[in-house]
Formats: sequence, structure tokens, C-alpha cells
Amino acid sequence: METTAQISYKLPVFEGPLDLLLTLIAKNKIEITDIIITDLLEQYMEQIKQMQEQELDVASEFLEMASRLVYIKSVSLLPKYEEEASQLKQELTGQLLEYQLCRETAGKLGKMVSFDNFFREPSPVEYDLTYNRIHPSSDIANAYVSAVGRGKKKLPPPANAFSGIVSKKVISVSSKIISVMRRLWHGKKVKYSELFVASKEKSELVATFLAVLELVKGKRVRIEGDGDNATVKMTEEKL
Repeated sequence: METTAQISYKLPVFEGPLDLLLTLIAKNKIEITDIIITDLLEQYMEQIKQMQEQELDVASEFLEMASRLVYIKSVSLLPKYEEEASQLKQELTGQLLEYQLCRETAGKLGKMVSFDNFFREPSPVEYDLTYNRIHPSSDIANAYVSAVGRGKKKLPPPANAFSGIVSKKVISVSSKIISVMRRLWHGKKVKYSELFVASKEKSELVATFLAVLELVKGKRVRIEGDGDNATVKMTEEKL
């Protein structure tokens, strides 16, 4: 059993029903004068269905042409209306031939003429630069306060802004060396951890640590033991 494959077309947007009919005739490779209304109607309705499935707005002229094709098909099936059917088909054929000629002529003219070559110079326009807006008095006050605030941002910061940096006491390593030597004078032995008890700030702790390192490096003191039991004492040659 032979099966006939149904051909489906993905056609562009048509300018009208005659444009759609000419496209279908071209797809079937038949002459306009030899069209068969029955076959043309089936393909035309298939395209209308595809438009509706793709949620495209189907214009009333497309539906009107569908009704016209249905009427021509119905009349052609009745023998006593054969003359009317022939006349209706001739009118449709004439419209298709005329539309085809117009479309071909428009295509040729479109290649010959470019409407981009025609332009119009802009007309001079007089602008009214008068400021006509009315503002409440509060807007002026707010604008002044805002402007003053922006001006303050450009001023240098006050001295108290640096109090957290400048006001801190600077502890020198040399002063801590003297302090450690005084505690170890006359052969005293002090726990290493006790040297940092009096330090209240990080800078003082660091200075004390560097002072001990400097004394050890210069062989003026030595550290005995380790951990919590570590002690510091002056070397014998410095006693």
C-alpha cells in the first residue's frame, strides 16, 4: 500500500492572502491558470492552521479568502452551477496574475530605487530657555544644607581624628634595654616572663622582646632553661 507523504512548509509572514496563494502555487510548480481549487484549498487551510498554532494573528482577509475558496469548491461540485464556478475561478486567476505582475514589478523597482537617498534637512527650532518650574522654599534650604555638607567633606580632618595614632606613647628599644639591665644588676636572676608583666601595650611588649634579643646578641645577658622556667641573667663578664 502506497503512502503519500504530506509536505509541510515553514513560510515567512505573508503580505496578504494572494501572496500566500502565489507561494503555494510556486511550491507546487504549477501554472496559475491550471490551479485546482480543491488541492489549493487544502494547502491554504493547512497554512492558516499553522499560523494559529504559532499564535500568529490571522487577519480577516485571510479568513475571507478561505471562505471564498470553500465557496468556489462547493459550487464546482454542483453541475448546474458549473458556469458560475468557472467564472469565479477566472476572477481568482485574474487577481493572482495581476498581483504576481505587481509583485515582480515592485521587486525590480526596489533594486533600482533606494529611498535612503531622499532626506529632509531638519527645520530650525527656537527653544524657550526660560526656567518655569516652581520650587517650595524648603527645597532651597535643603539644597543649601547639602552644598555646605559637600564643602565640609573637602576640608582637612581635625586634629582629634589622629588622636588614636599620634597620642600613643612611643616605647624605644634602648629604654627597655636600660630597664632590663637595671633588673639584672648585681647578678640578679629574673624569670623571662616577668620582664613582660609591666608591659601594658603591644608596643611595649615588642620593645621589651627586642631589647632582650639585642642583649643576648651582644652577649650581655643569657637565657637559661625553657618554657615557663626560663630565666634571664647577666653574663659573668658583665657583672
